[in-house]
Amino acid sequence: MKQESTSHICTVKDQIDIKYVEDTLYVLHGKWRLSIIISLYNGNRRYREIARSIPKITFTMLSKELKFMELNNLVKRSEDPDFPKMVEYELTDYSESLYPIIEKMLEWGKSHRKEIT
Repeated sequence: MKQESTSHICTVKDQIDIKYVEDTLYVLHGKWRLSIIISLYNGNRRYREIARSIPKITFTMLSKELKFMELNNLVKRSEDPDFPKMVEYELTDYSESLYPIIEKMLEWGKSHRKEIT
């Protein structure tokens, strides 16, 4: 009987590589971060627009997550100097490097749902 070979290649070789994967998961981990990225990607820039686009997120949690994402260079916060109460957020160029990862996660998630149902 001939055994089928798979074309899957895993490049994780040691504990250092595992740490890099854990870093990626740390940045994307959480109930709200992907939703915030998608909201910003879809054009929501003001704080309340982002909050309205994500059901059940609290203002406190949104604030906390945006600060975390800003520290990790995923979002940029800007204030209008002429109108101090106007604060906007936008995705950084660096955050675009997450798009292929998110797309792969989407593909895997669809496949996984089919597998378990």
